[in-house]
Amino acid sequence: MSDAPIQLRKILGRRDVLAIAFGAMVGWSWVVLAGEMILQAGTLGSILAFGIGAVMVWLVGLTYAELTAALSRAGGEIGFAFVGIGPTGAFVCGWTLVLAYVAVCAFEAVALPTVVTYLAPGFETGYLYTVAGWDVHLTWVLVGVAGALAIGFVNYRGIRFAAFAQSVAAGSLLLVGLAFFLPGAVRGDTANLVPYLTSWEGVLRVVIMTPFLYIGFDVIPQIAEEINIPFRAVGRIIILSIVMAFVWYGLVQWSVGLSLPTDSLADRALPTADAMSAVYGSPWAGRVLVVGGLLGIATSWNAFFIGASRLLFAMARGGMLPPMFARLHPRYESPVAVVVVLTAIMAVAPFFGRPALVWLVDAGSLATVVAYMLVAVSFLVIRRRHPGLRRPYRTPAPSVVGWLAVASTVLFILLYMPGSPSALVWPEEWAIVLVWVGLGAALAVGMRRRVAALGLRRQARLVLGDYAKDLGF
Repeated sequence: MSDAPIQLRKILGRRDVLAIAFGAMVGWSWVVLAGEMILQAGTLGSILAFGIGAVMVWLVGLTYAELTAALSRAGGEIGFAFVGIGPTGAFVCGWTLVLAYVAVCAFEAVALPTVVTYLAPGFETGYLYTVAGWDVHLTWVLVGVAGALAIGFVNYRGIRFAAFAQSVAAGSLLLVGLAFFLPGAVRGDTANLVPYLTSWEGVLRVVIMTPFLYIGFDVIPQIAEEINIPFRAVGRIIILSIVMAFVWYGLVQWSVGLSLPTDSLADRALPTADAMSAVYGSPWAGRVLVVGGLLGIATSWNAFFIGASRLLFAMARGGMLPPMFARLHPRYESPVAVVVVLTAIMAVAPFFGRPALVWLVDAGSLATVVAYMLVAVSFLVIRRRHPGLRRPYRTPAPSVVGWLAVASTVLFILLYMPGSPSALVWPEEWAIVLVWVGLGAALAVGMRRRVAALGLRRQARLVLGDYAKDLGF
């Protein structure tokens, strides 16, 4: 492996970065999960849950903003953790975040055929088998596989093509959202909001889902090496994307709550689409919103595929994964082996059927929060050990923010543990986590051999690039 690591070209502007981050955070879940969240917590309770999640994500986002601007390198988190808690911590952080990203991509592969079911009722034919009480059909699986292949092709063509597609889809999604939120606020019935808050246990059940729904701003560090804007602006975009996502999710819950009686939500497969139909008094409006959800699937799927591919590429470049994953296409400059593997994983997800949606949300949420905690710890360590590091974006009250970020993420992790009313479900959700941990442990054995051959100084050069010398490696 060369001492001069492969470099990615800086070609992404402000609009590209914001479209990738916001599009990642606003996917399909707002269409399919809004009703379940209102049933769990009430309309205002679900908005409160999103607010609680936003506080944790905002605190973590502030640490990300400073670190991304200071260490703008592909696979951002592995660089942060490498400096803060060492090579092993960097591997754990990166591998955990890969699970979160892969879970989102797999989620969208399952969500896509759900959209087609709404737009073309009765298209499901060719019964295969039953998963958790839900019948899996051949046509349903084929749609999810086709979507996986399409996203894989977009990313095979490189970041410029993927960013253009992201900007178009995200802009169209915003227009659909405005067409729902504004009339919904005017024509909705406040009587439908009762009960405003069902129970605090219900609020907690929604709170544990929010990290998965907010994940997306952290894609920015993955593409930092390809961003061609001032570093300070990168930090600001991270915070802006979090605020935009909270506003979006809050408006969705409010609009659905106003538009439909709470007792009618349990039997609705796509309550947000039904709410828009109620607002306009016509079923075609619901179909328009589902098209918006389809755009959300595209933006989230594409963004997390970008993030996962850059993260795996950076881990391979840093000796943490086999070097084949660090090879770039000679024309499109995409990590070809990574694109192929991710596409294959996504293509498998639809075979598990619709029940996999909730499993992926919860397992991916735990992985997300663990990675966030490691970044927050790294932030505090880097602040203490490297006070002279150039920081184009500076987090206010860094010690307070850092410790609050650590505390909030630890609290969230405890919410997923056995004994909590919001614990992960056994065996499905814990199986996803444990299988990923086992695979990571197996890969770590190979990493130790490669790192022993490289040496710490050379590995630091591969992980951190030009920043390695400034940080004393």
